[in-house]
Amino acid sequence: MKLGIIKERKTPPDRRVALSPEQIIIAMTRFKDLEIIVESCNNRIYPDQAYKDLAIQVSNDLKDCDIIVGLKEIPVDFLLPDKTYVIFSHTIKKQIHNRELLKACIRENITLMDHETFVNQQNKRIIGFGRYAGIVGAYNTLRAFGIKYELFNLATPQSLKTKDDLIIRLKKQFFPPIKIVVTGTSNVAKGIMEVLDGAKIKKVPYDKFLKSKYDCPVYTQIDPEQYYKRKDGTQGSKQDFYANADLYESDFERFSQVADILITGHFFQEGSPVILTKEMLNSAKNQIKVIGDVSCDVDHGPIEATLRTSSIDQPFYGYHPKLNQEVDLEHPAAITIMAIDNLPCALPQDSSRDFGEVFIDKILPAFFNDDKDAILSNATITKQGELTSKFSHLSDYAKGE
Repeated sequence: MKLGIIKERKTPPDRRVALSPEQIIIAMTRFKDLEIIVESCNNRIYPDQAYKDLAIQVSNDLKDCDIIVGLKEIPVDFLLPDKTYVIFSHTIKKQIHNRELLKACIRENITLMDHETFVNQQNKRIIGFGRYAGIVGAYNTLRAFGIKYELFNLATPQSLKTKDDLIIRLKKQFFPPIKIVVTGTSNVAKGIMEVLDGAKIKKVPYDKFLKSKYDCPVYTQIDPEQYYKRKDGTQGSKQDFYANADLYESDFERFSQVADILITGHFFQEGSPVILTKEMLNSAKNQIKVIGDVSCDVDHGPIEATLRTSSIDQPFYGYHPKLNQEVDLEHPAAITIMAIDNLPCALPQDSSRDFGEVFIDKILPAFFNDDKDAILSNATITKQGELTSKFSHLSDYAKGE
């Protein structure tokens, strides 16, 4: 099997890559019938020469490859017909801007597999960059707090090299006895907590978080059972919420009245209730002054203060809750918002290595064991010129309807 690693062509440029030079050697050693070719790229975190130094083939032509692996979406003009592509296609939520990509995959007889849909036998997601989104997002949020209150001005994450560099800098700062609330239990949330723990910020149970005062910075982590409640007043549960989201409403105001910072790590399903409303933020009892929206759902998302995405180079903007509009960060009523949708790009080397390890251990074997656990088939969106049955619900979207 011949596998190609593509040059990332999406704008803004992404320096991450699916496999590092060392990981390619590991993969080809482990799977004797595997050959890997790397498409030449001038802005990748690992330069072409790093691959050539290990005798890995670098080329401008991947036409001989059976499988082509990348990260971001591929411009339609660069798709090769009759190939298998393994990428983050960002089509499964019917994203309008990627409709043409899905249509082209059907038209060009491309087998499209999506990293986002690789799941194990327990239906849990296998691979992604969630952990590093959480890591960089937590660091940037604490950085925003320091800037807002003129306590410290941390280096930008993209100017540093590793996760450890971020944590070392946080450890050196003084934090007043602030309260931080983290939503979710995903890998994103785990990455957030990894940084907060590394910064020696104490984790406390949510009920004590709501009622107690502390003489040191603390955080609590909550899931839907804490930030939603049933409208009818009966006892809810996480399972019931996922099955009947329309019967729930936000119960987050009790947190917004005591927390100084919100960092989001939840998964938001379309049709779920808003978590943090503009009315909560406009309340005289609101205490939240910095929001790190790592989950970053903008259009009709759960955090109404997230008006738009920000960027790695321009990570923060101000939100005026009474006006419900963006204002200057220096505005006295501004809540600082961090809503970057490509956070792992700030640490391209660490996040690439983390991704590559999982790809080699969990995904690549499926190409050589007849997909015995259905990892590949479950992640396949298009095949033989049509949508697979699992993704047939995308039919209207693919037709442009």
